Parts: sequence; structure tokens; C-alpha cells
Amino acid sequence: MQDDAPVLSDEAVKAWARLVRVSQTVLSKVEADLTEAGLPPLSWYDALLELKRAGPAGLRPFQLQHRMLLTQYNMSRLATRLVKAGYVEREDCSEDGRGQVLRLTEDGQTLLRRMWPVYRKAIAEHFANRFDDREVAIFTKALAKLQ
Repeated sequence: MQDDAPVLSDEAVKAWARLVRVSQTVLSKVEADLTEAGLPPLSWYDALLELKRAGPAGLRPFQLQHRMLLTQYNMSRLATRLVKAGYVEREDCSEDGRGQVLRLTEDGQTLLRRMWPVYRKAIAEHFANRFDDREVAIFTKALAKLQ
């Protein structure tokens, strides 16, 4: 049996491993900063931000799941927690009697505003301040190739 896998340089494998490791490390530091500030996890911020971007129409759970790249099970658990906490409201979808729409509440908007300064500071401290503007531009361009 022939192996059709592409050849990878040692440098490419090393860069991949570093990207994964650094991503996990930086996200852990951001999560720790949010926890220290008495705020919920980053996934809550991401969900609330996507619902804010969606506006008054809200999003169906599967749409939010797609935007956040979560499994259906994890999206369901997250939505339930956000609704229970009062940050999101869940309503029946007028287009589909079985479906639901998630919308950001005023409390959700308030939480989003409370979380952003901590998140912004964490992004600066654990990422942005470690690069100059030229390096950020190179990094942004390189990462765009992965989308």
C-alpha cells in the first residue's frame, strides 16, 4: 500500500506543534484572567458577541454553533447556561415551529461590556504587546492563509 500523504518538512511539523501549543497556552492565560476578575469563561463572551452581531433577529442555535465551531452538545449546554443566567433569551422560531432563536438580553449586553476590558487587557498582555506593528501585519497575513 502506497502512502499518498504529502511530505512535511521538520520545520513545518515544528511550526504546527508550536502553533497548537501556544494557542492553548495563551487561551489558558486569558481564561485565568477572566476567572480572576470574577467573570465567566471566554466561550460565554464569544457567544454573547456573536448574538450581539446578529442583532435583534438573533441566531438559531445551529447558526451560533457554526460561528463558534462548537459541537452540537457543547452548544446546547452553553446556550442552556446562558439562558439560565439571564444573558440570553430563547424563543420559538416563527419560521419553524420546532426551532428556536437565541437573542442577547440587556443583562447579556452588560456582561459583554464588563468582560471586554479584561479580555482586551489579556489580548494585549499575552499577545499583542509581544509584537511590533510590522510583526502583527505579517502574522495576520500568514494566519489568513489558514482560513
